[in-house]
Order: sequence, then structure tokens, then C-alpha cells
Amino acid sequence: MGVITAPARRPRRVKKPGRLIAEIICVVIAGMVAFPVYWMVLSAFKPTGQIQSENPRPWTLTPTLEHFERVLSGEGFALFFLNSVIVAVVVVALSLLLSFLSAVALTRFNFKGKTVLLVMVLVAQMVPVEALTIPLFFLMRSVGDVAPAFGTNHLGSLILVHLAFSLPFAIWMLRGFVAAVPQELEEASKIDGASRMRFTWQILFPLVAPGLVAISVLAFIHAWNDFLFAKTFIISNTENQTLPLAILVFFKPEDTDWGAVMAGSTLMTIPVLVFFILVQRRLVSVMGGAVKG
Repeated sequence: MGVITAPARRPRRVKKPGRLIAEIICVVIAGMVAFPVYWMVLSAFKPTGQIQSENPRPWTLTPTLEHFERVLSGEGFALFFLNSVIVAVVVVALSLLLSFLSAVALTRFNFKGKTVLLVMVLVAQMVPVEALTIPLFFLMRSVGDVAPAFGTNHLGSLILVHLAFSLPFAIWMLRGFVAAVPQELEEASKIDGASRMRFTWQILFPLVAPGLVAISVLAFIHAWNDFLFAKTFIISNTENQTLPLAILVFFKPEDTDWGAVMAGSTLMTIPVLVFFILVQRRLVSVMGGAVKG
């Protein structure tokens, strides 16, 4: 009879010092990023006395919903939430459509002024938002004389401005995804009898979908969290205010209601998290493709 020997144990992997240091640094950075969010949510559930305490603690044993009740029962909160949803959804939809068509035109067609247009798209990303706020205000006021729905005090002005700032980056980013699709694929579809329109929407569009997802996330976050443009263009018409302006109500010169501010900020964060969860798989595939590339 043969002697039965115990299976050899696999040698334990020893992490290299460099990799261990990198992991520690990543954990520390993640903690620094997550801590303000944790403190915001914690303060939303803390009683007012604990928030204003001189010795704040990173926990609470007596959570309360009074701050959320005060925010949700506030006048117009549901309307402000709906306004933010309208602006964000319309900006995302138009950004996807226009950036996709523009990227296809700049990649698949040759026309006069193409290089100049690409440079203009690149330069548009370099201009600070703050430097254009006042000129855009006067522009939107002039637009309102011709088309009132897109003038100041209307949601149309916010949609146009956010679209103008989202499109340059979206076009430049999506151009790389469209260019990565082989030209031979379009030629093969033509041989099979597919028109250019059919190739664009039934073949090219699904192939660049991961890029569209990444663009939608950035456009949604930019439009949803905007405060500067909302404060600048929505001046007197309170019915068209968005959520960031609704939270501004709780800031008072003498006694700021920090519990309500944190509760409102927490409620504002939920739609962003939900949207990100819905598209995270596609977004991870974009990041994976970028790493491989």
C-alpha cells in the first residue's frame, strides 16, 4: 500500500512593501473622502443640542427625524425637488443626443473648419465657470426678450447654460469612443444594405453606450448640484427654484438651522446615489476599458 501524504500547503503570499503602502494610502484617502458624507448624515439625525455642542461626538445614541420633518414640511420643497429633476433629466437627455451626433460628425465626416471646431470645443473646457456667469446672465436676459421660456427666472435658462457647459467635455470624450469603432464595421454594414442612419443608431450607438453612461453621470451631477447658476438666473420667481436654493432658506444670519441643512443635503444626495447605482455596471466597464486601452 502506498503511503498517503498530506497535500502540500501553498506558500503564503507576502505583500510587497510598496503595494501595502499603496493600499494604506488608498484607505486613508477613501476615509478622508467618506468622512464629510458620514458627518453630514450623522448631523441630519442628531438632536439640535448635540449638533450645537462644544464637544461634538462622531456618534449619537438618540437619533431623531425632526430635521427631515422640518425640511419635508417646508413650503415648496416638493416643487423644488421636481424642478431639479426636470433640469437634470432634460440636460442629461440633450447632452447624450447632441454629443453623440456631434462626435459622429467630427469623427466620421471630413468638412471645412473641422480642426477649428475641435480646438474651440477644447478651449471651451478651459474657461472658468465663474468668469462666464455675468456675461451669461445678460445673454439669458436678452434671450428672454425673444423666447421667454429660456430667459431669466425660468428653468429653460438653467437647461441651456448647463447644456452649454456639459457639451464640450461630452463631445471630446465621446469622440474617442466613436473613433475606436473600426471603419471596416461601417463598410461591412453598407455591403449588407444598411443605411448610414441605421448603422449610426443600431450599431454605432450601442457600441459607444458605455461612454454615454459616463457622460450622463457627469451631466446629472453637474446639473443636480448646481447652486451658482440657479442663484444667478432664478432671481424673483420662487416657483422655479431648485433644491440648492431651497436649502439656502435654512441659512440665517443669526441662527443657522444646521440640522435642517444637513437633512436637506442628505435628501439631495439620495437621487445622485440612486442614479449612480443604476449605471454603475456600465460605468465600471468604461473604467475597465480605459485601463486596458
